[in-house]
Amino acid sequence: MQLNAESNKATPPEAISVSLVVYRPHRRLLERTLHTLGTALTPTRVAAQAGSTPLYLINNGTDEAIDWSALAGDARLEMSLIQGQGNVGYGRGHNLAIERASSRYHLILNPDIELDADALTHALTFMDAHPEVGLLSPQIIEDDGSRQYLCRRYPTVFDLFIRGFLPRSMRAPFKARLARYEMRDVIGDKDIVWDPPIVSGCFMLFRTEVLKKLGGFDPRYFLYFEDYDLSLRTHDVARVAYVPSVRVLHHGGDAAGKGWTHIKLFIASAYKFFSRFGWKWL
Repeated sequence: MQLNAESNKATPPEAISVSLVVYRPHRRLLERTLHTLGTALTPTRVAAQAGSTPLYLINNGTDEAIDWSALAGDARLEMSLIQGQGNVGYGRGHNLAIERASSRYHLILNPDIELDADALTHALTFMDAHPEVGLLSPQIIEDDGSRQYLCRRYPTVFDLFIRGFLPRSMRAPFKARLARYEMRDVIGDKDIVWDPPIVSGCFMLFRTEVLKKLGGFDPRYFLYFEDYDLSLRTHDVARVAYVPSVRVLHHGGDAAGKGWTHIKLFIASAYKFFSRFGWKWL
């Protein structure tokens, strides 16, 4: 990996660029993310990619000296480290990279994702074949091999309360309701699903021109619901596709399990989301 100071110099358009926002990251998970990203970007798998891939690593967390380049070993990534801005939030952090990107495609990625070796080959092949698609969402797998249902229909406040705060042992009476919200009737491992209303921000592959047209994430969200907002706005300018041949592993967690600070952030962002797109209670 090459590690460069962040620069505003214009560069020729690459096939793909990537941005990761980190805040006191889990070292082992971040290493796995960068390693699997590098593997998925090898020229034998992403034929259109020549040379190193621009990786914008936005450090929202710590000023301590970290050898960021060592985390990815010899992965084919040319890292631009963006730091010193403080903890500006998830969406605003990615926006610092989006405004600099000059690629055909831009991947918004969480630092707790592992990519299948062929994930980006399948993703770029699909995007090249479907110019009407501005945003691609992958099949997302749990640690235990089960599927995460992170595509969403438009939520109600009650849906979010059940999904975010009720213990799993108390969700049984609402199984059918949650299944509808999580699109379990259509999300699988074979069929492409066209235009799911909302997709997860842990892996969003955008056509860069579409992402720039949208202005990236709405900076009013500090954390949570910025991906809901961006998903819904994308439908105004391009199509969205869930493509199950693109597979990733997600080591994610819910807001309620992360403590009171995350609960407050979740509620504040939910209020902003519903105030903008419309309240649905039940």
